[in-house]
Amino acid sequence: MESFTPIASTVGGVLIGLASIMVLRIQGRVAGISGICGSLLRPSRGDVGWRVGFTLGLIASGAAALLLSPAHVSTAGAPTLALTAVAGVLVGFGTRLGNGCTSGHGVCGISRLSRRSIVATATFMAVAGVMVFVTRHLLGGGA
Repeated sequence: MESFTPIASTVGGVLIGLASIMVLRIQGRVAGISGICGSLLRPSRGDVGWRVGFTLGLIASGAAALLLSPAHVSTAGAPTLALTAVAGVLVGFGTRLGNGCTSGHGVCGISRLSRRSIVATATFMAVAGVMVFVTRHLLGGGA
């Protein structure tokens, strides 16, 4: 671990939790990013505005973090564009296969004690651990 940031991590976790609660309470939907963004590709009438707003909020918060604290937003050690593209395709395939993404299952599903979400999140995490090992130690992808 490079740096331990308990306050920033706690604040970030609380903000993610609050955003999830707000989407569930206001929209009656689970805050799964793949579903929110994916449904913009095949929009339903009257269901686009909040999805666009949520997606723009994600982008704006990243841009704000870059502007307010550029030292904390680093691309050092980032993988190549090709590896990132392959990873993105695999993540997209995985979200369809698992009927949801890490945010939907991991944040919202586990908090609702969904057995399916607990199994899905355990699977995501195990595969992620294996992929980090393979990428860093077998393919020489960095530190």
